[in-house]
Amino acid sequence: MVLSSITDSLSRGIEGATASLSEALFEPVIRLGVTGLSRAGKTVFITGLVANLLDRGRMPQLAAQSAGRIDSVWLQPQPDVTLPRFDYEGHLAALTGDSPRWPDSTRAVSELRLSFRIRPDGWLSGLTGPRTVHLDIVDYPGEWLMDLGLLDKSYADWSDEVLTRLSKRPEAAEFLATARAEDGSLPHDEPRAQALAALFTAYLAGARTAGWADCTPGRFLLPGDLAGSPVLTFAPLPRPASTPRGSLWHEMERRFEGYKSKVVRPFFRDHFARVDRQIVLADVLGAIHQGPQALEDLRRVMADVLATFRPGRNSWLTALLGGKRVERILFAATKADHLHHSQHPALTAIMQAMLREARDRAEFAGALTGAMSLAGFRATVEETVMRDGTPLDCVRGRLPDGRVVALYPGRLPDDPARLLSPARQGADRWLDAEFGLMSFEPPLKMTLRPGDGPPHIRLDRAMEFLIGDRL
Repeated sequence: MVLSSITDSLSRGIEGATASLSEALFEPVIRLGVTGLSRAGKTVFITGLVANLLDRGRMPQLAAQSAGRIDSVWLQPQPDVTLPRFDYEGHLAALTGDSPRWPDSTRAVSELRLSFRIRPDGWLSGLTGPRTVHLDIVDYPGEWLMDLGLLDKSYADWSDEVLTRLSKRPEAAEFLATARAEDGSLPHDEPRAQALAALFTAYLAGARTAGWADCTPGRFLLPGDLAGSPVLTFAPLPRPASTPRGSLWHEMERRFEGYKSKVVRPFFRDHFARVDRQIVLADVLGAIHQGPQALEDLRRVMADVLATFRPGRNSWLTALLGGKRVERILFAATKADHLHHSQHPALTAIMQAMLREARDRAEFAGALTGAMSLAGFRATVEETVMRDGTPLDCVRGRLPDGRVVALYPGRLPDDPARLLSPARQGADRWLDAEFGLMSFEPPLKMTLRPGDGPPHIRLDRAMEFLIGDRL
């Protein structure tokens, strides 16, 4: 039995090494991880990206396209037959149909493969024919990515951090009152444990609806086939003076450790650790609109996210030996179409400032990181209107009730510190400005020229940063 296990393990290792070497030398594969924090529009981003890679008329900043090196791009079945396929066609139909709507969010890991036929240039063009490069887009919930930060925490540390953070959030009032009244040293009672977990889950759902970025453990909101299992039936508690075996605290601690070992680590091993390039989407405008505390929460979460990556440079040899590192990481502020283009540099600057400290650490370790503002699917057009004799740069779009309106959301400061400083200090509201935000719907009756994908903002620049060197 042991010999058979060793033989199987060696066989899998040899097969994996052979596959890695074949990919590196003949048809290289780029695994692009795409994740988004609360309300970032991840599904819309991926749909717009795929559509614009298949029809590249709006991708002039992708150098391989502008230089004429891309002969063709086509969809293929994803290589991992155990993963759901990203429903690109269904999502695109939702965005561009007769009654356009935003597609439903994905709630689990999914995958899609795009294959590029690349024409060589320079002195190689006369020696070799076109080559094939595969792009595997791996879509996974942002809540699952944030769970990676739990791996280095004990149940006691996690409970203390969560209870401290929740004390400032009105959505947590009911759960906090119940948890603080609980004596974790008393014998474990399963109905009581389930009631605490249910209250904690209700808080997480409320926090996500309110726009808070930190909503972990992520599987509490996206349980799948784990719903009702012990690994999703725990909650943070104040630590009692004693924690005997059989106590509520002891059982909660056991389940927390089970969540890490049975849920978080397999995700890291099977999906996250295999990513070559990564884009993290964030609704920065939504956080600004909600207020300073929401913006600080997003800044902290995004710094934690970057810290979970294993940055560094890949080569075919390190991949062959299993020492993969994420080579490039892009943090993108989505919904840039909610602002006039004159404000996009300010939005990008805010994103860059939020990531400065953690980004410097990643670059020192060898990873290339970037920040930009973009829109995977543009829902507005720009317009300048006059108010009291003053021109205002607005965006015009369709609201959920069908009305088409022009919005001036307020002016973002050129200096990000004007927002980040009060956010770090825990201010309750912005003192010198208010920022408006509307929920625009996809535009009606979209007509595209042959060869053009849907309108977007900077998808071509994002892809040039992420995969341009491999094309």
